[in-house]
Amino acid sequence: MDKSVLRFSHCNKNIFCFFVPEECPECGLSFSGRRLEEAPVSIPNPFSNGHKSPCSFLVAPTDENKLSRDFDGGSDLHTGISSSKGVVFNYTKTGVCRDYQGWERCLSIPLVQPDMYNLIDQWDQYLDKFSSAQMWDPVLKSFNEDSHNCYNYTLMFINCVSATQGKRALSKDEFTKSFVLPRIKRASKYSTLCREISQNHFYIVDSPQKESGETDGDGKT
Repeated sequence: MDKSVLRFSHCNKNIFCFFVPEECPECGLSFSGRRLEEAPVSIPNPFSNGHKSPCSFLVAPTDENKLSRDFDGGSDLHTGISSSKGVVFNYTKTGVCRDYQGWERCLSIPLVQPDMYNLIDQWDQYLDKFSSAQMWDPVLKSFNEDSHNCYNYTLMFINCVSATQGKRALSKDEFTKSFVLPRIKRASKYSTLCREISQNHFYIVDSPQKESGETDGDGKT
């Protein structure tokens, strides 16, 4: 499980850490009996438990990358759709899998508003029927990493459901740019923060409040 990342400011620096230290790691000033320039801010954790995120589009590392669980922009990713009960449907070389575990740390994009009761009631029926189609049967149509893969499966399901709601279909580029890439970028930055803090206890960057005449520096650990 990811630790909570905190950010606080001191001596014109933004300091990221898992806990506020007794003294400033940049200037060495003791915080004992002193107030920080501002209260520590908790950085939102971008990861979710997919099995507790019903009716959602999910992104997680592939089985080959599950040990690292990293979203570094270079790792292969896998996508799935969660049922109303948290079962994750995902398309692989063996056909559509129904996972009851393994998606505890992933990126989640809710696909249904909480007040869309009719759609929620029919969600699992739609998902089962869609997943039973011949095009997802590996005997009849083989998995192809470029043109018939997990992403095609999830996006096609989303567009089928959208059609029942009178909404237009989204292209792969539209969905990726609008919903997937922003979350992957946040996850990548958060993972980098956690990795730097784990290795060096802190991650320190120049505060944006510095005078405009000063040049921003690179992150310092």
